[in-house]
Amino acid sequence: VDKDNAAVLTLDFFTPVVDDPYEFGAVAAANALSDVFAMGGKPVTALNILAFPSCMGTEVVGDVLRGGADKVREAGAFVVGGHSIEDDEPKYGLSVSGFVALDRMLANSGARVGDVLLLTKAIGSGIITTAIKGELIEQDEAAAMFDSMRALNEAPIRLAEGLELHGCTDITGFGLIGHACEMAEGSGVQIELASGAVPLFDQVLDMARLGIIPAGSYRNQDFFGPRVTADDDLEPGMLDALYDPQTSGGLLIAAPAADVDELARRLHAEGRVAATIGRVCEPVPGGPAVRVVR
Repeated sequence: VDKDNAAVLTLDFFTPVVDDPYEFGAVAAANALSDVFAMGGKPVTALNILAFPSCMGTEVVGDVLRGGADKVREAGAFVVGGHSIEDDEPKYGLSVSGFVALDRMLANSGARVGDVLLLTKAIGSGIITTAIKGELIEQDEAAAMFDSMRALNEAPIRLAEGLELHGCTDITGFGLIGHACEMAEGSGVQIELASGAVPLFDQVLDMARLGIIPAGSYRNQDFFGPRVTADDDLEPGMLDALYDPQTSGGLLIAAPAADVDELARRLHAEGRVAATIGRVCEPVPGGPAVRVVR
C-alpha cells in the first residue's frame, strides 16, 4: 500500500467443529485470523461469513457471532459487518484485512538452509474431533485441544520482536507434513521433521492406532505422500498424526537456531507451546521435499 507496508487479505470459514455455538464462533474466528499472523501482520478489520438453517434460532446464531466478535476484539481488530444466507448446514468464518511492515513480512517460501523449525501448538485435532464424534472420547477429556484451537497465533509474532525470522506458515487443513511440504518446495530446500519432538494432544496416537482418522488425513497422504519419505521405525500412528488436518493449528516458523531458542524461551515464559521439531537442509536432486525421522 506504500513503500513500507503491505495489505494482508484472507478468508476462511467452515462447518462446526464443536457443539457449543459460542466456542464454534471463537474457533472459526481464531482460525481465520491466523493467516494474517502467519505473514507477520496485524489484523485490522473482519467481515462475518455466516450460513445457517432457519430452524437454528436467532439465539444460537447470536452466540456464534458473539464468539467470533470476542476473538476479533482480542486480536485488536474490529468486526465491521458481514453477510449471511440460509443454508441446511451451519457455516461460519471471517474475511480478514490487515497490514504488515514489508521488512517484517513472512511467507512460507522464506526458509533457508540451516534454519531450525519451531512449532507453536500441539497437533492431532482432526483425530481427536473424529474420536469425539465417534463417542470414543468425551469432550471434557479434550479441553486442552479446545483451548488450543481458540488461542490466537498472535503471541509468536509479537514475541519475535527483534528476532530474525525467515519463513512461517500456519498449520491447518494440509496437516503438519503438507504445510512443511509447501514450505520446502516454496523455499527450494528440504525439511527434516523429527517426529519424536512434535507435540501431540493427549490420546492422538492411541486413536490413530485404532484407525480413528479423518478423511482429510488420507487425502493429505495421497497428495503429499509422493514427496515425503519416512523412517520405518516411526512410532505407530505417528505418520497419521503428522498428516492430520488441523483446525486453528499453530505456526511453523523457520529461523536461525539462536533466534528459535530465544523465541521458544519467550513463549514458554508466557506458558505457551514452543517445540523445536526439525531443520532446513540442502535440497537433494530427485529427493523428497520432507524427510520424517524418528
